[in-house]
Amino acid sequence: MPMYDYHCSNCGRFELKQSMKDEPLTICPTCGGKVQRLISKNVGIIFKGSGFYINDSKSDSHDSSAS
Repeated sequence: MPMYDYHCSNCGRFELKQSMKDEPLTICPTCGGKVQRLISKNVGIIFKGSGFYINDSKSDSHDSSAS
Protein backbone atom coordinates (compact mmCIF):
# COMPACT_ATOMS: atom_id res chain seq x y z
CA MET A 1 0.00 0.00 0.00
CA PRO A 2 1.29 3.48 -0.77
CA MET A 3 2.20 6.08 1.84
CA TYR A 4 0.47 9.46 1.61
CA ASP A 5 1.67 12.72 3.16
CA TYR A 6 -0.82 14.89 5.00
CA HIS A 7 -0.60 18.23 6.77
CA CYS A 8 -2.71 18.89 9.85
CA SER A 9 -3.42 22.49 10.83
CA ASN A 10 -2.69 21.57 14.50
CA CYS A 11 -0.25 18.61 14.49
CA GLY A 12 1.79 19.35 11.37
CA ARG A 13 2.96 16.89 8.76
CA PHE A 14 2.39 13.11 8.99
CA GLU A 15 2.35 10.04 6.75
CA LEU A 16 -0.41 7.47 6.44
CA LYS A 17 -0.47 4.12 4.66
CA GLN A 18 -3.70 3.89 2.66
CA SER A 19 -5.12 1.89 -0.19
CA MET A 20 -5.33 3.69 -3.53
CA LYS A 21 -9.09 3.15 -3.41
CA ASP A 22 -9.51 4.96 -0.06
CA GLU A 23 -10.78 8.52 0.02
CA PRO A 24 -8.27 11.15 1.23
CA LEU A 25 -8.47 12.05 4.91
CA THR A 26 -10.21 15.29 5.86
CA ILE A 27 -9.94 14.93 9.65
CA CYS A 28 -6.72 14.30 11.60
CA PRO A 29 -6.73 10.91 13.35
CA THR A 30 -4.75 12.40 16.28
CA CYS A 31 -6.46 15.68 17.13
CA GLY A 32 -9.54 15.86 14.90
CA GLY A 33 -8.30 18.98 13.09
CA LYS A 34 -8.53 19.73 9.39
CA VAL A 35 -6.00 17.93 7.16
CA GLN A 36 -4.90 18.33 3.56
CA ARG A 37 -3.17 15.69 1.44
CA LEU A 38 0.17 16.86 0.09
CA ILE A 39 1.75 16.09 -3.25
CA SER A 40 4.95 14.17 -2.60
CA LYS A 41 8.05 14.11 -4.78
CA ASN A 42 9.15 10.75 -3.37
CA VAL A 43 7.96 7.83 -5.44
CA GLY A 44 8.94 5.13 -2.99
CA ILE A 45 10.60 2.76 -5.43
CA ILE A 46 13.45 0.76 -3.92
CA PHE A 47 15.93 -1.02 -6.17
CA LYS A 48 17.70 -3.89 -4.45
CA GLY A 49 20.46 -6.05 -5.81
CA SER A 50 23.64 -5.61 -7.79
CA GLY A 51 21.97 -3.61 -10.54
CA PHE A 52 19.53 -3.78 -13.39
CA TYR A 53 21.55 -4.15 -16.55
CA ILE A 54 20.71 -6.00 -19.75
CA ASN A 55 23.53 -8.48 -19.12
CA ASP A 56 22.32 -9.34 -15.57
CA SER A 57 19.34 -11.38 -16.74
CA LYS A 58 20.91 -13.13 -19.73
CA SER A 59 22.56 -16.50 -19.57
CA ASP A 60 25.29 -17.80 -21.87
CA SER A 61 22.91 -20.35 -23.39
CA HIS A 62 20.48 -17.55 -24.33
CA ASP A 63 23.21 -15.63 -26.20
CA SER A 64 24.24 -18.65 -28.29
CA SER A 65 20.64 -19.59 -29.18
CA ALA A 66 19.79 -16.04 -30.26
CA SER A 67 22.44 -15.96 -32.99
